[in-house]
Amino acid sequence: MEQYSIPVTLFAAEKNPLTEIQVGELYLCLEHRTVRVRERIINLTSKEFDILALLIANPKRVFTYELITDLVWKKDCDFYSRKAIHNHISKLRKKLRFEPDLPNYIESVAGIGYKFEHL
Repeated sequence: MEQYSIPVTLFAAEKNPLTEIQVGELYLCLEHRTVRVRERIINLTSKEFDILALLIANPKRVFTYELITDLVWKKDCDFYSRKAIHNHISKLRKKLRFEPDLPNYIESVAGIGYKFEHL
């Protein structure tokens, strides 16, 4: 079973700790809004990053489409549909899985939403 860890690291030049999440070869830093897979920087849109941060910080928790909309889009939640969320997730998956041997980090839960799962 994969271990999830959210280490907080202090850098000498910084007084505030960084929230860094490492799951297998996937690395995310909340404060720097950085994502790397196999040390390769993954360029994400703001919403893609927010969705990934939400899911990776809550591994195996299923987020409904409505909850993702509320937490990521906040005030604009009525404007976004399930199709829009699906499109963001689809693009995010393609960016994170740039090589065929990489895992699918984001799993669909049919008719409900998505969860972060490192298989």
